[in-house]
Amino acid sequence: MRLRTTREQRILRIKVILRWFLYYVLIFLSFVFMTSGTWLKPLLLIPIPIFISIDNDQYGSVFTGALCGFLIDISCGKLFGYNAVLLTIFCIATSVLFELYLKNKFFNFLLISAAAAFIQCWLDYKFYYEMWEYEDVGRVFRRVSLRVWLYTVISSAGLRSILSLLKVMNTKGDMKIINVSEKVMSVFEVTSFTDILDISQK
Repeated sequence: MRLRTTREQRILRIKVILRWFLYYVLIFLSFVFMTSGTWLKPLLLIPIPIFISIDNDQYGSVFTGALCGFLIDISCGKLFGYNAVLLTIFCIATSVLFELYLKNKFFNFLLISAAAAFIQCWLDYKFYYEMWEYEDVGRVFRRVSLRVWLYTVISSAGLRSILSLLKVMNTKGDMKIINVSEKVMSVFEVTSFTDILDISQK
């Protein structure tokens, strides 16, 4: 196995930081989407931490799952911490399953996302509707819970493509900045980014 040089290690570190930064930007945008408009929309904050848990250790999985769970609680007006506990469990289970048994394939991701979303929607229905014996409560499950689950499963397929692009950035290819003006180049030189990144002037 070839040892990485100091420059390669720094580049790898920057790529990892940038990838995680973009993950959290996507989480924030999903949260904004979930808090705006109508309340019949996909729970985007379920497939995102599931995907992140597939290739990361349990610590990153736990933190991301808990964060996304808290954001679901805020956006859906649920008991604070309820979805955080659920998503933390889902993310740990996903991380262990993919580490020991499953391959990182589209079908496996879709299956785990669909199962997690269904359990979340079903528990939400049980604790917030059926438990209180509202009139015609089964209609809520058919018309709301199942539709939200279906939208979540469909949207998870698209989200996987976006998240896969962010992940590829860490493993394949190089990041290059080209056609930089003299002023911008001088800023890169002062900040020592020229030692880390491949930057070329006009």
